[in-house]
Amino acid sequence: MGRVKREIKKIENVTSRQITFSKRRRGLVKKAHELSVLCDVDVALIIFSPTGRVSQFSNKR
Repeated sequence: MGRVKREIKKIENVTSRQITFSKRRRGLVKKAHELSVLCDVDVALIIFSPTGRVSQFSNKR
């Protein structure tokens, strides 16, 4: 069985949207870290949340 194709649209429920944002943010930071380690590159990631908060990740070799 394959994955189900989901329609990309705004999540209307504020709580669900924030939970999804937090989970995806952690996933993006993890992928950025993996990319920096595996490919031996410098990575910078800046994420602006819907509430205006800034999350950042940087990895200098």
